[in-house]
Amino acid sequence: MSDLPLSLPDITDAEIEAVVEVLRSGRLSIGPKQELFEDVLAGRVGRRHGIAVSSGTAGLHLVLKSLGIGPGDEVVTTPFSFVASSNAILMCGAKPVFADIDPTSLNLTAESAEKAITDNTKAILGVEVFGNPRHMDRLEQLANAHEIPLIEDSCEGLGGVYNNRKVGSFGRASVFGFYPNKQITTGEGGMIVTDDDRLASLCRSMRNQGRPDPKGQRREPMGGGQTTGSWLQHERLGYNYRLSEIAAAIGLAQLDRLEAILEKRRDVACEYIMRLKELEDIILPTVPPGHETTMSWFVFVIRLAADYGRQERDRIIAGLRRHDVGASNYFPCIHLQPFYREQFGYKQGDFPVAESISDRTIALPFFNRMDPTQIELVTHTLKVMIQREQLLRR
Repeated sequence: MSDLPLSLPDITDAEIEAVVEVLRSGRLSIGPKQELFEDVLAGRVGRRHGIAVSSGTAGLHLVLKSLGIGPGDEVVTTPFSFVASSNAILMCGAKPVFADIDPTSLNLTAESAEKAITDNTKAILGVEVFGNPRHMDRLEQLANAHEIPLIEDSCEGLGGVYNNRKVGSFGRASVFGFYPNKQITTGEGGMIVTDDDRLASLCRSMRNQGRPDPKGQRREPMGGGQTTGSWLQHERLGYNYRLSEIAAAIGLAQLDRLEAILEKRRDVACEYIMRLKELEDIILPTVPPGHETTMSWFVFVIRLAADYGRQERDRIIAGLRRHDVGASNYFPCIHLQPFYREQFGYKQGDFPVAESISDRTIALPFFNRMDPTQIELVTHTLKVMIQREQLLRR
């Protein structure tokens, strides 16, 4: 394992004390911490409802199910994302239909998405890749024009703003993720946010084994957060997608520090940019100019210049790792994953922009508490590895 890891969660005494408080309460599931976490996060992004779930993937699955998406349906989405965004579509029996991405923001664009829409298209699932919110407003306009819902996969974008709108406020529903490498973490977990009362009620029911939505019902605790009457009543197919009280308590403590966390991440990103901006062989992540935009930094991913390829990128990553610097390719294209090739017959060349970018990406170590010495180690080692590649190419 690398001495300098790719990511680290930012856990303080506040999170530890919050967990201890829950453990001492004896209420470990379906309790007040979950409800407060839902209310606070939904309020931050200006949504009426928050539904805490066990992961961002679970949240996407529930939103799609609540919209009635199933076999025979298509959902337009991006091939350049973590595989969970399209897996959630498959989990409903529907088909993910990919469209190529913008080479600057790395996001799905309205123009490419529109070309992929057919009579079977029932939704658009947009992803804020690496925390960049660009194009989400245009995707929302496109979805409205076709009278289909936009689902905002904001699992990588908590705290971001685009055109004066907060990430999490676009489309019919949005989903956040709280894996340990995200802006805030609950260990594992996610959150659906929406203004749609019916969708929220369905998601609450389905996350809890299809039991009735408890909102508005009188709660009579039985050990562990169960309620009398409805606990063994199941109105629909459901799942065990609940978020524990322990996880919700961690999330609340993290939310209390969100602005400080986002500032730390911006500082690390700015330090990287300052140290790498003169390096001609790489393309740095950028924030769109001319917009009221706040980038929420999820990871720090550079791209090698267009004349580099996958083999050279992989050698650079291997060199970083040999020198105890965590690094990774981020993301491999979804349509070229073995399962997707086998299931749908995708091949190299189907989405050339996404593929070209995917072949040249390098995720560098990125976490809140990185100090200038650590960043200098990463950037110096990267420059040495790139110089090595330059010599090999002569």
